[in-house]
Amino acid sequence: MARVLPPLSALRAFEAAARHLSFTRAAAELGMTQAAVSYQIRVLEERVGTPLFLRGARQVVLTDAGRRLGTDASGAFDLISASFEAVRSGTSGVLTISVIPTFATLWLARHLYAFQLAHPDIAVRLQSNRVFGCFFFEAVVLALWVGVRLSPGLVLLLLVRAAFPLVLLPRVEVLVGLLLRERGDVVRSALLGSRAALWQEWFALAGVGRAVFGVVLVLSLLGLVLGVVGVLAGGGVLMVPPFFCRGYVAAVRVGRAFDVLFLRGLGLCVWCGPGGGKVPQVGVFGVFLVLLFRALSGWRW
Repeated sequence: MARVLPPLSALRAFEAAARHLSFTRAAAELGMTQAAVSYQIRVLEERVGTPLFLRGARQVVLTDAGRRLGTDASGAFDLISASFEAVRSGTSGVLTISVIPTFATLWLARHLYAFQLAHPDIAVRLQSNRVFGCFFFEAVVLALWVGVRLSPGLVLLLLVRAAFPLVLLPRVEVLVGLLLRERGDVVRSALLGSRAALWQEWFALAGVGRAVFGVVLVLSLLGLVLGVVGVLAGGGVLMVPPFFCRGYVAAVRVGRAFDVLFLRGLGLCVWCGPGGGKVPQVGVFGVFLVLLFRALSGWRW
């Protein structure tokens, strides 16, 4: 039996006007003129056989029939939107996430197993990217990134602020004859990282003079992944957020030097793309991340 449906263009115009209680705002949302919205609603009222709005000089008010149809129409459009986003993410059971390479390699990859055990019906596909803003490509609906970027249509959730203590490999201290008894001794180590400015800030916070810093050698390594590898190979010392190295600390492979915790204004954030909030898998994975970081928040070196 064929469905009896009103013109979808008329129903869409009515739903927007009912939600905003304004023909003008509905027109702006849909990219139409106010006259076109008014015409589409008239068409729908003729098909329904009853007024949907009470029109005043400066406002419109829904009738009882309009209120009922508006509620059902909004729910139907939400359902269609959620289904579309689920299909756009690949399949209904696949969640595509854009992740910075460091976070994907050092932290997220080893925690995905627990998520898959808890949610075997959701497959997670990671895309390691160095460029932010990939929501309109490759069906990405979530991104895990450092820093705050104000982008229209994206929803932000801060997971954790970026903290950078000093990380080193204890065995290497003996092998290379470096006993880091004082903060100033760090300057005689190879400093691993991609930006010397971070080391300048750490030395200032640790109370090490500028003159001493002037003789350090910073080995340029792109990303924290190579920095951790360098530390494990005995290459020097590194600043890295604690939760990235938790597995290495548990294996007694790296340790924290001194009590200088370098907090920056940046943080690890979850970004939800346009419409992603209506995809059920996004909410499930978001709750998993929040609970996991809450459990890690009390962990210390």
